[in-house]
Formats: sequence, structure tokens, C-alpha cells
Amino acid sequence: MVKKVHRKESVGHLIYRFILIVIGAGLASTAIELFLVPNRIIDGGIIGISMILSFLFSNKVPLINFGTLVVILNLPFMYSGYKQIGKTFMVSSIFAVISLAVIEQLLHHMKPFINEPILATVFGGLILGIGVGLVIRNGGSLDGTEILGIILTKRLPFSVGEFVMFMNVFIFGWAGFVFGIEEAMYSVMTYYIAFKTIDTVIQGLDETKAVIIVSDHYEEVSEAILDRLGRGTTKLRGKGGYTDNDKDVIYVVVTRLEVTKLKSIIADIDKNAFITIMNTQETKGARFKSAIH
Repeated sequence: MVKKVHRKESVGHLIYRFILIVIGAGLASTAIELFLVPNRIIDGGIIGISMILSFLFSNKVPLINFGTLVVILNLPFMYSGYKQIGKTFMVSSIFAVISLAVIEQLLHHMKPFINEPILATVFGGLILGIGVGLVIRNGGSLDGTEILGIILTKRLPFSVGEFVMFMNVFIFGWAGFVFGIEEAMYSVMTYYIAFKTIDTVIQGLDETKAVIIVSDHYEEVSEAILDRLGRGTTKLRGKGGYTDNDKDVIYVVVTRLEVTKLKSIIADIDKNAFITIMNTQETKGARFKSAIH
């Protein structure tokens, strides 16, 4: 058997990826230091814990600051991520966390951009989400909470999402005691805004839908989708569970804005067609992109 040789990442692409990680860490640092911290608003996960601890102890112990804490608390999880996700992830994540800590220290003595809690919540959450999303999209992470979740959920009857949610409930509850109830509520809003922004950055703005169509007029439907929508289709072979008859199933990917037109095309040919529309995490391929533009 011939051993398959995997091509390594080019130096140019590696540099480009690490530059984007630095930009992402810089945006996250800006959100934390110039929007959130001055208004006593925190994020979830390790970043949130670091923000609370730095508030409690930085004046008493100068060495305990946000930058130091976020590196120390993240390192064990990043190392664990080496076995769970791989060496590239670990290196990228450690680089991202150190970049976050260094940039945060550079911004530490700057005046805050906003002293209005609601504006700080919205814009701080957006900037934080864009920064964290850029880091994740380029193969790194700024928070080891999900890595801890991946490790622990193999031994506990919880999903990673449930574990992260439990951790954040504890963190925001703790923030309520340290900063006050209103600040904790702003923090929850910031986390939600950042979470949604991260999804947008990772998945891109071109939201797509995967559609499965079961119709007795599959050939006509497939041709109409190509002619009227400009989308190529894939025909899959299926079998009816009740009738045990062979079925041709149409699979097509369209943009969010094309869904209504697609349903209209199908209804014109076969009103009894069975349609399933699913959200897609990401769609790649030159032919698909060229059809959009």
C-alpha cells in the first residue's frame, strides 16, 4: 500500500493565518479593556473568570492582572486540547491567548471609549464576537472552557453545550455578587451578542440552506431548478419506507434569499412534493459561489 503524503500548510498561508489571529485577539482585547471592564461587564468562560479575579485581586497583588490570569488559566486546557484536537490547534490557541494578554496590557492605561453600559454591552459584545470569531475561524481559541467540556463530557452524561452553559450560569451568578445584579444582566446580554456575532464570523454572511426534495416528477423539478434558479442539483437514490418503492431524491443548496423562489418552482410542478429545508454550517465550492455572483 502506498503511503499517502499530506501536504503541509504553506509558510505564506501560515503567516496570513497568524496575522488574522493577532487582529482577532486585538479586537477582543479592545472590547474587554475599552468597553467592558470600565463598565464592570464581563464575558463568559475563562475570559470572564479572569476579568472577575483581576478585579478582585489586581490592586492587592499587582502580578495578578487580566493578561497573566487569562494565560495561566487557559494553558492547562490548551495543552489538553493537543490530545483532543491536535498540535496545530494548541499552537494557534496559545499564540492567540498570549496575543490577547500582550495587547490587553498595551491598552490598559487608555481611556475607555464608552461609559454608557447599554452602548458598552452592544458594541463591546459585537467587537468581542468579531475578534473571537476571527481567532476560531483561523484555527485557534481564546477560551479553554469548551476544551474542558469536550474532555469532561466523555465521562459525564452532559453535552459540551450543556457544560458550557452550566459554567456560564455559575460565572454570571458570581459576577452578580462581585459587580451587582445589573452588571451581571448586562454581561449576559454581552455574551449573547458576542455568541451570535461569532457564529456570523465563522459561517460567513452568505447563509445557505440545504434542501431535499422527494417528488414523482423529479426530472422536471431538477431541470426547472437549473433553468429558473441557476442551481445544479444532485440526484440521490432512495427507497420508500412504507411502499418499499425506489425513489429519486433531489438535493440542492441555495441561499437564504432563494428559498421562497425554490418553493414556488417546486409547487408549480408538483404541489405534493415533500420538501425538507435545513440550515447549513458552511458551503464551499467555486461553482456554488459563481452562481451567487
